[in-house]
Amino acid sequence: MVWWIILWVLLGLLGIVLAYILLIIISSLLVNTKKEYEQESKYYRFLLNSSTFFATKLIRIKLHVTGMEKLPKGRYLLVSNHRSKFDPILTWLVFGDQQLAFISKPENFKVPVYGRLIHRLCFMAIDRENPRNAIKTINRAADLITRDVASVAVYPEGTRNYEEGLLPFHNAVFKTAKKANVPVVIITVKNTYDIQKNYPLHRSHVYIDLLEVISAEEVKSMKTAEIGDKTRQTMLDNLT
Repeated sequence: MVWWIILWVLLGLLGIVLAYILLIIISSLLVNTKKEYEQESKYYRFLLNSSTFFATKLIRIKLHVTGMEKLPKGRYLLVSNHRSKFDPILTWLVFGDQQLAFISKPENFKVPVYGRLIHRLCFMAIDRENPRNAIKTINRAADLITRDVASVAVYPEGTRNYEEGLLPFHNAVFKTAKKANVPVVIITVKNTYDIQKNYPLHRSHVYIDLLEVISAEEVKSMKTAEIGDKTRQTMLDNLT
């Protein structure tokens, strides 16, 4: 009798999981990938954050977060180092109530299901080969911040860094903060590069540190290259 109860409970849990996965898939298919969305969706944000949370538990990721008390009120530009494809996933989870919209490479929007979810949440593809198109993305990012739709996250290195330290910065991304007149929030993400190597035998400990906030007043008074230099040095001091 006990075994039958356990079996029914397990089957019930399995049914809930499958229904949840089906809900995410169906919801993603309702996203119009040809439309440029201008507003945040609480429903799709919930799907993104909740599924990410469950995935971190399944992959055995332990997050260690510091410095969140420095987070400014209102909108901002968030910048980080970039070592792994897990970086944005864990960052949007940690900043789950902040409505982060990432500037990302176009390939990420082709990922099944999740490419559609992030498109619905105003994530933006950037054309790294065409400066004119890249400026359009930066202008859109500034507009999202100005209209209080979302804060924006971007990787100044422009791509994943497979070595220690930091790649050269693309300082044009800081134009987003200058145009929107908002602070720059500097974070680092550490140990995500080892997640695939650790799973499934070992737990992965990931460290996300909010290091410093460059105020809107400072951003306004500095050139983009100066913001980049300060941001880069702040990250390097934490990473070395």
